[in-house]
Amino acid sequence: MRFVKFIVGLFPTGIKVRMRKQLWLHNLYSKSLQRSGLFYGFPSPDKLQKLYVKNISLQTTELQKFTGKGNELVNIVIILSGDMERDLKSILSLDKVNLINTIYLVGESSSILHLEKTAKISDFKIKIENINLVGKKNSYSLLVIRSGDVLHLNAIAAFQHYSFKNNFQESVFYCDCDYLDAKGQRHKAEFYPDWNPDLQLSSGYIKTGLFVSGQNLVENFINFINHIELDGALSLWLASLYLTDTDFKMVHLPFTLVHQNTVYSPDWFKCLQVLDFDRFTIKKGVEKSVVKLGWNKNVLPLISLIIPTKNAKSLVKTCIESILDNTTYVNYEILLIDNNSDDPEAIAYFSYMGKHPKIRILSYPHSFNYSAINNFAAQHAKGDVIGLVNNDIEVVTPEWLTYMVGNVVRDDIGCVGAKLMYPDNRIQHAGVIMGYGGGAGHAHKYFPRYHTGYLNRLVATHNFSVVTAACLLVKKSDYLAVGGLNENDLAVAFNDVDFCLRVLQLGRRNLYCAEAILYHHESVSRGLDDTHIKRERFEQELTYIQKKWSDYIAHDPAYNPNLTLKRENFSIKE
Repeated sequence: MRFVKFIVGLFPTGIKVRMRKQLWLHNLYSKSLQRSGLFYGFPSPDKLQKLYVKNISLQTTELQKFTGKGNELVNIVIILSGDMERDLKSILSLDKVNLINTIYLVGESSSILHLEKTAKISDFKIKIENINLVGKKNSYSLLVIRSGDVLHLNAIAAFQHYSFKNNFQESVFYCDCDYLDAKGQRHKAEFYPDWNPDLQLSSGYIKTGLFVSGQNLVENFINFINHIELDGALSLWLASLYLTDTDFKMVHLPFTLVHQNTVYSPDWFKCLQVLDFDRFTIKKGVEKSVVKLGWNKNVLPLISLIIPTKNAKSLVKTCIESILDNTTYVNYEILLIDNNSDDPEAIAYFSYMGKHPKIRILSYPHSFNYSAINNFAAQHAKGDVIGLVNNDIEVVTPEWLTYMVGNVVRDDIGCVGAKLMYPDNRIQHAGVIMGYGGGAGHAHKYFPRYHTGYLNRLVATHNFSVVTAACLLVKKSDYLAVGGLNENDLAVAFNDVDFCLRVLQLGRRNLYCAEAILYHHESVSRGLDDTHIKRERFEQELTYIQKKWSDYIAHDPAYNPNLTLKRENFSIKE
């Protein structure tokens, strides 16, 4: 693969451009590079497994601290598949696990009856019953797994430890998972973020390994699971808890406590339709385990798109005309903020565009300060929603604004960011992770456009702590509530990081909208931080972020502590 990469690099630019336009060839080349471990620095499968073996050792040390501390019995629920061998595997594996009161089985009655009569479990030391036999006053917590899953021997102790820390409130706890190969070796770990409601809605990412604590939640689960017989029922229950505004706490344990034998890939599009909610429309995603949700399609607020610029006629022309020509959402205005332009052609073009009914030209005759420019423009915005848009943005998908607006008007959503690509169709932005490089960085940076990402996180709309202001929507009321961007301490860099985190403090969740796809010709107009003054300013702004938001840098809820902060590729920490 190194040789192929070298040969391709020798091709003339024109040939490489034409090759990139051949989607099948581009995808084949990208996937081959990924498998080789050369693309965006992602480790080879062998290297990744070595990293995970090391990670397992570190986890084992931590998990041993919980051993012997739990003394409360729990009930186990196994969601049967109908595959007798697989169902038995999960049941029999529990014979070595302590602190189990009763094992309850969920599935077709015939499967349950068959299992109850099976000689292999007739002398099982733990009582096995149908889930319908759970009494309403049952005070035991439930640990729920799927057919074929094997529990880590320290799983119950770990769950109980976290449950005790949360005072046994109405809570749901979930863990990371991995898979068992044919030899019983653990591999292919799935390291999840903390509770991410929108990732659950768009992809059902939590599929097994739930510890349900509290009588109301236990009853809620039993009632739900008895009426929904789907492969994705467990994922669906969590989605329903969010959609019904159920009062509960969701806690993530960063340990791989469930080992899966089977790759489940339910049709999430069909699953979500069972819930019958009318707050969003559902379309199939690029994977059957991912959907596109169109929220609030009949809500059409005025959007004020703010575009700061100094000169850069060509960029601005591409940006504005792509918005005007390629955007299906119609209720918006464009505020073009002229920051000391001195190019006659640019000034003439801005004056001409100012005659368009959707465009207003505002002058900001002061030194460049990205935060101050946008705060100035926000005071002149007529819309209920403010859109921060760089002058080097170019629209790709016509429904970009429709999807972003539908999300931003939700009461519990703050900032909404887009999927931004470099002109060569590599990812520039798909959410921001705190901690990268000691500050913040872009998740999946340089991945190819059509890559699904880690746990489908490139193609699934979901929550991040931070999204970039290169293309960001936020309710004007939220913008003003936090005082806008920080123009005193963050004139150029990290102002969007600080802004998004302050919006989180309002009780909102920020969102990466995978359906909104645009090109970003990054830093073309402003230039790079390649002078002493710029580097010094950057270091000052980085220091400010590191001091103010140290908690998020230490642990970003949208990330997992087992993953690396050295690269933006979701590899396992070394």
